[in-house]
Amino acid sequence: MKTFQIPTREQVSPANQGLFDNLTKMAGSVPNLFAAFAKSETALGNYLTLGGGKTSLRAKEKEVVNLVVSQVNKCLYCLSAHTAIGKMNGFTDEQIIEIRKVNLTFDPKLNALARLVKGIAENQGHASEELIEDFYAAGYDEGNLVDVVVAVGDKIITNYLYALTAVPIDFPIAPEL
Repeated sequence: MKTFQIPTREQVSPANQGLFDNLTKMAGSVPNLFAAFAKSETALGNYLTLGGGKTSLRAKEKEVVNLVVSQVNKCLYCLSAHTAIGKMNGFTDEQIIEIRKVNLTFDPKLNALARLVKGIAENQGHASEELIEDFYAAGYDEGNLVDVVVAVGDKIITNYLYALTAVPIDFPIAPEL
């Protein structure tokens, strides 16, 4: 596989340089996968707009989506990034493993979400009626379902970009299951 070169700030467009500056202010650095988006004139800005958009999902719910989709897609970069982000959002190491295994003993509502997300990701959007009914029974509504689909799509984008570029992982490596 051709080595995908991570661009530096000086190698990207002025618009992407501004985004690099904002990411550095927020996170301390530009994650390699975000830098990879900057090979395109528009992809980084588009992706950040999607990921930073308003949603009915709470931060922990978004991390459940991110971890489950990344596990289904075997994306070690995103699993590593979202293990770190999940911890920042209050999940323990043990809870993160349960999320990745889609066996959440600590929160039945999040378990219903994780099960639905796994069904969506594994079946190209065709989750079973039972998973959808369990999602609604757990207290979610149709607006939440739409936001889950957007969140799944968001994570598929980064999972696929990593699969195609194999950029170096710049987070502590997530443990294997």
